[in-house]
Amino acid sequence: MEQTTLHVQGMSCGHCVKAVEGSVGKLEGVQTVKVHLEENQVDVAYDKEKVTLDQIKETIDDQGYDVV
Repeated sequence: MEQTTLHVQGMSCGHCVKAVEGSVGKLEGVQTVKVHLEENQVDVAYDKEKVTLDQIKETIDDQGYDVV
């Protein structure tokens, strides 16, 4: 299991948290996802055999947020 912290810009409210956690959490291979609004960070634990980091980043981007 891989674990990473992504820096994400544009998140500011509870809707943002639900959008990111909900969409990333639906990806096959993602075990946990936790948004930290104050730090503009998203912690993700995932199985790299089932999902790539690029797929996770793309999913966040698709929700309208920028992974930096």
